[in-house]
Amino acid sequence: MRRVVFNQKGGVGKSSIAVNLAAISAARGIRTLVIDLDPQCNSSHYLLGEDYMDVQPDIRDFFEQTLTFQLKPNGPEYFVHETQYENLHLMPANSDLGDLQSKLESKHKIYKLRDALDKLSESYDAVYIDTPPAFNFYTLSALVASERCLIPFDCDEFARQALYSLLGNVHETREDHNDKLEVEGIVVNQYQPRASLPKRIVGELLDDDLPVLETKISASVKMKESHDDTCPLIHMAPKHKLTLQFVELFEELSK
Repeated sequence: MRRVVFNQKGGVGKSSIAVNLAAISAARGIRTLVIDLDPQCNSSHYLLGEDYMDVQPDIRDFFEQTLTFQLKPNGPEYFVHETQYENLHLMPANSDLGDLQSKLESKHKIYKLRDALDKLSESYDAVYIDTPPAFNFYTLSALVASERCLIPFDCDEFARQALYSLLGNVHETREDHNDKLEVEGIVVNQYQPRASLPKRIVGELLDDDLPVLETKISASVKMKESHDDTCPLIHMAPKHKLTLQFVELFEELSK
């Protein structure tokens, strides 16, 4: 299973959702890989702590290798690193990813990530890809390489309007590059059930027959604490309400 967590809007919880679902997956004994394609490096920081910038080689090195001819190029496993959590590995991001983008686009390298994951398929049963908040080369590479697309949504009117453009980009990618890609669902994040605006916006999404998942992730300071401790919720606070919502989301997606 290859899942991309994607939204063109920033601050919707892509990294939090990708890492926490991956951590639950690994905790259940599933060989799990996180790929961080976001130059903000949030997933890498979350899983590796303050030393994440010193971890080499990273995803930039992987893409840079595709631009140069080598008699014996490094295999994709060379760019993958262990985390402190059993069964959970990471291909870390790099803040300078943007420097390569135009070169990668001009040489049509959008299938290289898919090819790498094909080679890693015997090593990992689950792959979670965190993406930048834009529809660019790296996001397209992730959509081309994935089977499922999970869309975080933060109950904002602007986010609702942008959602239709996002779904159009996913549909176009499926038509042009990856007929196996499916929109797995929209996960409502930072949800406040007592507030009228989130309930109204979610209702409008359902009225439009959009695939809103039943499980919603609440707004909670515990998430910020988890980021600060650089420790996924399943390990930091396994009994907390927010953790249990992620477990419920994981189980809903596993059906």
